Amino acid sequence: MITLRTAEDAQSWGMKLAPTLAAGDVIALCGNLGAGKTQITRGIVAGMGSKADVTSPTFTLVHEYLDGRLPVFHFDFYRMESAAEVLGIGWDEFFAEPGVIIVEWADMFPELLPPNTRWFHIEVLPDGSRRVTEGPLAK
Repeated sequence: MITLRTAEDAQSWGMKLAPTLAAGDVIALCGNLGAGKTQITRGIVAGMGSKADVTSPTFTLVHEYLDGRLPVFHFDFYRMESAAEVLGIGWDEFFAEPGVIIVEWADMFPELLPPNTRWFHIEVLPDGSRRVTEGPLAK
C-alpha cells in the first residue's frame, strides 16, 4: 500500500513503476472519477522515456505512446457499454504488440484482462490523498 498526497506524487509513483514493466505487462487501474488513474499513467509513460502529452482516452478509447523504451497502449473502459464493444475496437490485437497495456476502469470488464494483470486500486481518502493497493480484483 502507498499513499499519494498530490498529483505530482501520483506521477512520480508511476515513473518509479515504469522501469519494473516489461513487454506484455498489463496494468489495471481502478478507482472513482478523479482518483488519479491518468496521473499515474502520465508517470508510467514518462518513466518509459516518452515525451508524449498523456490525456485520458475516454472518448478515443485508446492512446498509443510509441516513443519510449516500450510502446504503451492506454485504454479507458469508462464509456464502454459491453465487453463485446471493447473486443470490437481490436482489444485482443494489442496483446500481440511488444508493449505495455494500461487500462483505466479495468474493473468494468475484468474478464477481458489476462491472468497476469497487475491490479491497482486507488481510493480517495477524506484528506484528499490517495491510497493505492496492489492486488487481485475483489470478486
